[in-house]
Amino acid sequence: MKVLIVSDNHRYDTYLEQVIKEEAPFDCFIHLGDATGSEDYIRTIVNCPTYMVRGNNDFFCDLPKEQEFELAGNKILITHGHYYYVGQHTEEIRRQGRARNADIVMFGHTHRPYLDIGDEMTVLNPGSISYPRQENRKPSYIVMEIGSEGIVQYQIKYLEK
Repeated sequence: MKVLIVSDNHRYDTYLEQVIKEEAPFDCFIHLGDATGSEDYIRTIVNCPTYMVRGNNDFFCDLPKEQEFELAGNKILITHGHYYYVGQHTEEIRRQGRARNADIVMFGHTHRPYLDIGDEMTVLNPGSISYPRQENRKPSYIVMEIGSEGIVQYQIKYLEK
């Protein structure tokens, strides 16, 4: 199972469209907030199960603040992260993940890619597809692959403009 994970496009859809085209086909799409009005458009260009959450700039949408679901036997918690102080540290988002028995916790908000694969829980952030803040300033996203034997692999990818 191939899962495409993005965040923080802030209604700038050009790079999002490019990533979707380059990574197709995929089996699941996850957007971790700050689509900023692109939610309905995303649903029309992605042809697979889609999970999206509301970010701190998603003022007029009906997306949930967070979602919990299962993919191939992995319990997943997704949120934008601003309610859990992810701009300062990951302790609170980790605590939430442990309290909910999550195997994988995903967040956005910081515009910086982050991947910590732990023995009991993986915590990740794909960065921003449109407004990156990490040193190289390249738009980033994550591809997660879940093999038939249940092994999960992650790859932070960067978009060449």
